[in-house]
Amino acid sequence: MQKTGLNSAEHKDAGPSAGMYSRQTARVALFARLVLGDLLSFLVAFSVAAEVRDSAWLSPNGFNLMFIVVPLYLLIATGARAYTLEVMVDYGESLRRVTIALLQSFLIVVAMLFALQIGAETSRLAFFASFAIAYFLLAFFRFMAVKWVKRALKGDLLDELVIVDGVERPDVQSSHIVNAHENGISPDLGDPAILERFATITQIYDRVLVACPIEKRAAWANVLKTVDVSGEIIVGQSDEIGVIGLDTFRGLNTLVVTRGPLSLMDRAQKRLFDLAIAVPVLLFLAPLMIVVAIAIKLDSRGPVFFRQARVGRNNVPFQIFKFRSMRQEASDLTGAQSTRRDDDRISRFGAFIRKTSIDELPQLLNVLKGDMSIVGPRPHALGSTADDQLFWEISQRYWERHVLKPGITGLAQVRGYRGATERSSDLTDRLNSDLEYLANWRLWNDITILVLTLRVLVHPNAY
Repeated sequence: MQKTGLNSAEHKDAGPSAGMYSRQTARVALFARLVLGDLLSFLVAFSVAAEVRDSAWLSPNGFNLMFIVVPLYLLIATGARAYTLEVMVDYGESLRRVTIALLQSFLIVVAMLFALQIGAETSRLAFFASFAIAYFLLAFFRFMAVKWVKRALKGDLLDELVIVDGVERPDVQSSHIVNAHENGISPDLGDPAILERFATITQIYDRVLVACPIEKRAAWANVLKTVDVSGEIIVGQSDEIGVIGLDTFRGLNTLVVTRGPLSLMDRAQKRLFDLAIAVPVLLFLAPLMIVVAIAIKLDSRGPVFFRQARVGRNNVPFQIFKFRSMRQEASDLTGAQSTRRDDDRISRFGAFIRKTSIDELPQLLNVLKGDMSIVGPRPHALGSTADDQLFWEISQRYWERHVLKPGITGLAQVRGYRGATERSSDLTDRLNSDLEYLANWRLWNDITILVLTLRVLVHPNAY
């Protein structure tokens, strides 16, 4: 069991005790149950309908209609948000979304049968019976899912953490309440170590709430925005801390300052997209990468790969892989010195692979490991500077860009923001693009950015 080292005078069992991952695991299991229940509904429905008429009447031209209906329904149901947290606790909403998805699937299949002129080869009785039985079973399985949530989880699908900083313990029933001071955390954007510890403590939770004095609310709001959780401040009335909504917690009013940019289903889509790109591209480019590795060894002494600590998701560092383009003795592990044009630290072959972006290819290994995504904010070294200031000293919103995994490419890169960060504007231009990407994330945007990246693989600022 993963440990976070939590201690609390408020609640001695505030750390990740037995069942810490229960609600997250329960949600994943319930999502799987919903999908499997839907699949089983169609399987049973078409099997029963085949008994009404011979199965051939549901297989025009020898192709079983179930193999068209099922993927079509799953696609439409996903778009109709029939697999979200809301449907797990609200049966009426779950049934509404299922009804919409099934009706649209029915109409599309009817239109297809008409367009292909194969309606005469399909039994109308068996066809209508299959959809009617499927709807009954879909409704039944959805009802059982909601009932299970209410019985087993008391209708609570989120792991919640309350952080108490300088105020009395809130009068709420929660098993996860920690004291900020005793756990070594504070709203300090100038200390990466504290931010990393905060991320480690909060990473297993879905909802993090902070009870603190009024003068600390703005600072805590900024810290909450740096991690991928739903972050809220427990208050009596609103103030200027970037509130995005109102909510309640065990009878207390809260101000929502962040909800995290991606839902569980969004993260699953993004991860599948990453693997769908990284695996085939790695296999395809393997011969090229071998040739590059040999050329690096022949060009200068040192390892093939350059490894450096970069800031990852939720401000937790990770080791990034790149092809080494500098002489080993001149490599900058801290990232304190940006690469300059005609930089004498760069080897002869290194200049070529940097200009063509070939040096970035090993980051596909980071994608496979789960440290990075194909598309996202580019990862920076902690020592990176602009105008002789550390990046987070230039803008307090800098840490917010790390709520998602960093990417091999991103919106800032396709807009031409590459190369050295000599001026503050070099950082703020990239930061604004990163925050825009986070605020408007869609899988289609990732696809668009990936395609646009092909235009900037060779760039005048890549040196």
